[in-house]
Amino acid sequence: MSDAIKHECGISFIRLLKPLEYYQKKYGTPFYGVNKMYLMMEKQHNRGQDGAGFASIKLDMEAGERYMSRVRSIAQQPIQDIFEQINERINKAFLEHPEYENNVALQKKNIPYIGEVLLGHVRYGTFGKNSIESVHPFLRQNNWMHRNLILAGNFNMTNVNELFDNLIQLGQHPKEKADTVTIMEKIGHFLDDAVAKLYKEIKKEGVSKKDASPLIAERLKLSKILKKASKNWDGGYTMAGLLGHGDAFVLRDPAGIRPAYYYQDDEVVVVASERPAIQTVFNVQFEDIKELDPGHAIVVKKNAGVYIKQILTPTERKACSFERIYFSRGSDKEIYQERKTLGKLIFPQILTSIKSDLKNTVFSFIPNTAETSFFGMVKEAQDYLNKKKEEQILSIGSNITQEELHKILDVRPRIEKVAIKDAKLRTFITQDSSRDDLVAHIYDISYGSVKKDDNLVIIDDSIVRGTTLKKSILRILDRLSPKKIIVVSSAPQIRYPDCYGIDMAKLEDFIAFRAALALHEDANTMHIVEAIYKKCLAQVNSKDKDVVNYVKEFYTPFTANQISQKTGVLLSPKGMNAEVEIIYQTIENLHIACPKNLGDWYFTGNYPTPGGNKVVNRAFINFYEGKNERAY
Repeated sequence: MSDAIKHECGISFIRLLKPLEYYQKKYGTPFYGVNKMYLMMEKQHNRGQDGAGFASIKLDMEAGERYMSRVRSIAQQPIQDIFEQINERINKAFLEHPEYENNVALQKKNIPYIGEVLLGHVRYGTFGKNSIESVHPFLRQNNWMHRNLILAGNFNMTNVNELFDNLIQLGQHPKEKADTVTIMEKIGHFLDDAVAKLYKEIKKEGVSKKDASPLIAERLKLSKILKKASKNWDGGYTMAGLLGHGDAFVLRDPAGIRPAYYYQDDEVVVVASERPAIQTVFNVQFEDIKELDPGHAIVVKKNAGVYIKQILTPTERKACSFERIYFSRGSDKEIYQERKTLGKLIFPQILTSIKSDLKNTVFSFIPNTAETSFFGMVKEAQDYLNKKKEEQILSIGSNITQEELHKILDVRPRIEKVAIKDAKLRTFITQDSSRDDLVAHIYDISYGSVKKDDNLVIIDDSIVRGTTLKKSILRILDRLSPKKIIVVSSAPQIRYPDCYGIDMAKLEDFIAFRAALALHEDANTMHIVEAIYKKCLAQVNSKDKDVVNYVKEFYTPFTANQISQKTGVLLSPKGMNAEVEIIYQTIENLHIACPKNLGDWYFTGNYPTPGGNKVVNRAFINFYEGKNERAY
């Protein structure tokens, strides 16, 4: 993606089902879980590099012994930083206490971070905040073991104000209006309530206060607590939580917007945001890893019982298609094929653009994440040429000469690596006049890779803002002297904000929106824009379920091709010699390529939750009123 947008967050959960001595005997270390967590987080570092956090819980500790540990970092390489801190603490303990070396019981009792229940998180700061206080996992502490709650997630809620007000109605005094805090406190409220009721119930049975604790742990129903807490949530989420005594859960939203995969055997239960992380780290087969169903939670009790429970009624499945196009690592078996298919399906549009002149066309990709869709595009070009070759050979028949045959067979798609990103180059000057010149040099080009007056086709994952294209990539590619530069997006036009975890919040940031606005200005239809604003304004105080996405009407007067053409005009820098054309994937082809992930609200405006419509209308109001602020 030439314009970097903030990714999802990523979660990793590991529950060791055997005593630590088991892992010491079989794998040579009681730190088996910690080691696996490091690998799980590294295999998902693509999902967040602003911060990372790790938490663990030790089971069956005596009163006065530390049973919870947490470490977080916002260092430049946060995952490495937190595990360096963990390693330093472990080594220090062994250095000061040699007697710990071969005694797992002493290690568990005295060394932090070792434990049976582990939770990891990698984060992108969706709201631009990157203080250590914003890094997951979050911790809600209490002197009662059962009331301690550790929470981390990949989520964004659209109705934070409502959730905040609900807490106030419950008599709470939240420290801030952030969705992480409101979610944690909502779960915490019902957790407190459940523990208190169980305590009274057990006391009536004649059990002493001291002996009540293990019975509370045994009888506590996490699924019931989650049902009450999540009743009014509106958003996309995969939420993971640990309780102080050892119960744990991972909950997925009813539309399946945010991903969650799990694996279980007799040694571990593992949950992650991405399937390949589990596959690689635990060396298990694709078929052994299951997807957590929307609206369901995987609950692991302290006694190692594992249950899949429906918490919320599943709605129409709208799993995020951007996961497949860009966010998730392409090493997933299904995602790899889907990205290739995206490249394949867009080829007919490319063929039309180059007037079928493959002989004088060079194919390439920017950035590296677009390489898989590039493979699909080139494979389709090869298949197209093979059909042409077959037709030519059959038309000549048996009289074909060896020279003619070689001439036909030697024709193949021209593939070059035309642009390489200089990862070390940083735009350290923030003044626009100086920064633009620096931005223009972020990519290097392969001189001589394109002949003068060739067509140059560059495939990208998606075109969001178009800033890097205009200020850097197109200027540099123009130096190769192509006749025409065709920038191909394997994703459709991004027209609407995402409010479920991706940092795409402002309409005016999107080049497709700016192109449609320019078309309205050209057509003297700005009265339509004003009318949409008034409709959005009239709904501000409506209940979420009654809100209509009127921003769809902003795009209705124009075809997708008209918007694409205007995008090409807007992104063409002054002084360009080459003609610039932008080609976007169609919605229909996206659904063919990614049939299981039909969440497409950022392309179509079809939001899977009522809160989405409210967010998009607020975003339009902000645009029209000139307010440079987020809509959620």
